[in-house]
Amino acid sequence: MSALTSLDRPNSYIGRSVPRPNAKRLLAGRGRYVSDLKLPRMLHAAFLRSPHAHAKIVSINTEPARAVEGVHLVATGEDLARICTPWTGTLDHFKGMISAPQWPLPLDRVVWAGQAVVAVVAESRAIAEDALELIEIDYEDLPVVVDIDSARVAGGPLVNPGSANNTCFRSQLDSGTVDDAFAHAAHVVVEEEFTFGRHTAVTLEPRAIVADYDPAAGALTVHHATQTPYQFQDLYSRHYGIPEARVRVIATDIGGSFGMKLHVYHEDMAVVGLSILLGRPVKYVADRMESFVSDIHARDHRVRARMALDAKGEILAMDVLDMTAIGAFSTYPRTSVVEGNQVIRLIGAPYRFRNYRATLEVIFQNKVQTSQYRAVGHPIACAVTERLMDMAASKLGLDTFAIRAQNVIPDDAYPQTSPTGYRFEALSHQACLKRLHELMDYDALRAERAELRKRGIYRGIGIATFVEITNPSPAFYGVGGARISSQDGAILSLTPSGEVRCMISVTEQGQGTEAIISQIVADQLGIAQGHVKVITGDTEVTPHGGATWACRGAGIGGETALQAARALKRNILEIAALILQEQPPALDIADGEVVDAATRKPRLPIAEIARIAYFRSDTLPPGTQAQLTVSHHFAPQGYPFAFTNGIQGCSLEVDVETGFIKLLKHFIVEDCGRVINPMLVDEQLRGGIVQGLGAALFEECRYSDTGQLINGSLADYLVPMPMEMPDIVIAHVETPTADTELGAKGVGEAGTAAASACVLNAVNDALAPFDATINSIPITPAKVLKALKRF
Repeated sequence: MSALTSLDRPNSYIGRSVPRPNAKRLLAGRGRYVSDLKLPRMLHAAFLRSPHAHAKIVSINTEPARAVEGVHLVATGEDLARICTPWTGTLDHFKGMISAPQWPLPLDRVVWAGQAVVAVVAESRAIAEDALELIEIDYEDLPVVVDIDSARVAGGPLVNPGSANNTCFRSQLDSGTVDDAFAHAAHVVVEEEFTFGRHTAVTLEPRAIVADYDPAAGALTVHHATQTPYQFQDLYSRHYGIPEARVRVIATDIGGSFGMKLHVYHEDMAVVGLSILLGRPVKYVADRMESFVSDIHARDHRVRARMALDAKGEILAMDVLDMTAIGAFSTYPRTSVVEGNQVIRLIGAPYRFRNYRATLEVIFQNKVQTSQYRAVGHPIACAVTERLMDMAASKLGLDTFAIRAQNVIPDDAYPQTSPTGYRFEALSHQACLKRLHELMDYDALRAERAELRKRGIYRGIGIATFVEITNPSPAFYGVGGARISSQDGAILSLTPSGEVRCMISVTEQGQGTEAIISQIVADQLGIAQGHVKVITGDTEVTPHGGATWACRGAGIGGETALQAARALKRNILEIAALILQEQPPALDIADGEVVDAATRKPRLPIAEIARIAYFRSDTLPPGTQAQLTVSHHFAPQGYPFAFTNGIQGCSLEVDVETGFIKLLKHFIVEDCGRVINPMLVDEQLRGGIVQGLGAALFEECRYSDTGQLINGSLADYLVPMPMEMPDIVIAHVETPTADTELGAKGVGEAGTAAASACVLNAVNDALAPFDATINSIPITPAKVLKALKRF
């Protein structure tokens, strides 16, 4: 008989795979999405978009559209600018950062093809779209800045006239010793230039918003498919001059977000203004074509990097230049600089070295804005680091596992500070490397690869270590002036029926927030998970908090729920002790019953305690005031981030005649600290890996020389489908953070962080017999054939 574990006790949910409480409702088609919402007197908005990537607006004739039956309002940028103050996507701690002011709709220029210019509000979306066709806009073309090179030309066209150049932000990290390290006598240098194409989120649910302004009450309610309702409550209040207490933002079911639904979009801000102008609810749901030209895009980096190693293969130094293009504006309020900043700070993160220099250039261009998307900066940092590691291994004649084992920070060497200034509490690179080697059966894969090459079949093996940023502290945005909270709040109540209601600030995007919060509360209170109802995403009801971004739901929201549950349990046991004439430490709760702590004998159902407290408080001792509702707030302290880590492996086959790549198997060993729900963790890892594989092989927003997106539909933009995806094998190492009682870190971005690096290394491994290399993502068949000099 195996030894008992903590999961053998009643109501033990932390560490247990249990289904999501909302799964059946969503599968039955009973989701509550903004696109489903119908309010009395609701109108519909549509937007006329610019066909030009950069042009002056000479004139706008809206009169024919206003005359269409069923049209209630036609609004231009000037109309909305009268009631909405502009916003600027900068943060104070990015010194010297610039970005032009933005309005809901442009006043005098358009700066990307697809930018919304005029809004029509009508009885139906169809009527609004028909009216759009009657609007006449006279444009005057302006010079277009499309790529990184043209943006950096001295004296060339400017995205924002009046600026000195097209640079949004420039920074440098420098240990001051890099040149000496590269000049060392006995060393090996590997260097390469990498390119990373743009891609976009393609969420199942597009952006959606219903704004409902009540002029009688001076109150605004916004139903918004967003990750961060509290952030938008603040922004709508400030930019439209409405007291924050009269702004309510409701985010119910969200059909995916991946960071795309964090940012202020011009159309969303415009819809709020349209509702204020009309005094009626206004709805807007982006269609798929609009999403491609208005949702934030991701990545778009060019990185030049070099690494110096000694003759034994130990890293001496790294030198990096990251140039990233972000569109015409920096996004608001989180900016478009964060990704590049994380790239240069995460490069080399798993490894033990001290000499580091990195320069970041963030550049404007006439394209859709780029900003935070799942695994912000991680895939770029990982791919650059891990490709250089493979190149160094090849040059030194070392195995890919061996060179990493030689250089990773030892598991017993923490805490550590990276050359870029990040402080690591405790990571497990050595344990993860060893586990992946076993999981892949690496030696057998190598033998199979060698045998198949004799038969003209070219398989490749790639591995990639990674470090992931989770649980950001107040230093992440607060120091820059953005009103984005790093704390979360929970309000727990024991209801008169004996069940528990938990209102919490972290939000549900389909990733399982409701499940993990209910597991933690049930586990700590000693009740069945089904007796916990979790409520999220309503600024009028749930306490203020950071909500969901940067893998903070379990680590910060989970700790908030844990501490709130412990406080409620103490209160319940105090009342129980009075009723039972016991001392609180002599009692516990199990299966919804107050029990004797020593014998586990049931004494009193907690439902009975609730009945007495709510309806017969006269039977309690004089002076007793039962507190069956508690609130708790938690903000991270100690380390600025709860870093997680892991390693991924990939096996694939390259058809050297066609350039096609077949993914055979993908592996990941991941350490996210305390695992609350293994099934949800594995789902997050698989989903993240698939998004990373999409970026590696399929997804890219392609532009013409005139700044037109030329593949802005699902007929032309490739996303990974089940038939292309390999089996994904998952294993875990657990290194709980000591900064919280729960010990959980984040897991939502780990799969995406290293998947593309794995594929890049595996493809290059497969092409090694041909002395061909690829250092551009996505890796398309055309790029493979070009590397093989067959195209």
